[in-house]
Amino acid sequence: MPTGPKGQKRPADVIGNAVKVMRIATGEDKDETPDDGKDAAAKELGAKGGKKRAANLSPERRAEIARKAAQKRWSKG
Repeated sequence: MPTGPKGQKRPADVIGNAVKVMRIATGEDKDETPDDGKDAAAKELGAKGGKKRAANLSPERRAEIARKAAQKRWSKG
């Protein structure tokens, strides 16, 4: 049986998966997502960090960072 991105068990076929989702939506089954051990508040703040950093950077600095990242990506190999 395949697993979802967080290790949850899901049916392999499309119809079986659709039935599982329908049962979760109607409350017949419980959605068994394992706890990833991360604090919800910390995850929320972490998601805001990238947007805040991008807002504070000048366009020139953002372009410099992007250029450096692209060079690093393309230099591997």
